[in-house]
Amino acid sequence: MRKVYECPADKKAELKKILESEPYAEKSFSRVGYKLKDGRLVGEDEKKIYLYISAPEDFFPFATEKLKGIVEESKKEVAERIMKKIEEEESEAEVGFGSIFGE
Repeated sequence: MRKVYECPADKKAELKKILESEPYAEKSFSRVGYKLKDGRLVGEDEKKIYLYISAPEDFFPFATEKLKGIVEESKKEVAERIMKKIEEEESEAEVGFGSIFGE
């Protein structure tokens, strides 16, 4: 399951502190992986930071509780645009990595 959240840019430090805490816990953001995107860099609201999480469905109640008061789930249209940009970046990275090794 994939979700995109957004938070005001001035709360970025607070958000990162939560995301980076307890990296070895059974349920942690570090274990499932996440991506933070500056709104300006992805063509969205420049006053926001976007958090992309791809994780099993049972992770999201934990995420919602930990991030309460800091983020809100992005609207469907915004989430779809962010996910598409992340997929494009990952695809470009794979192509670039393959060319390094001649694949």
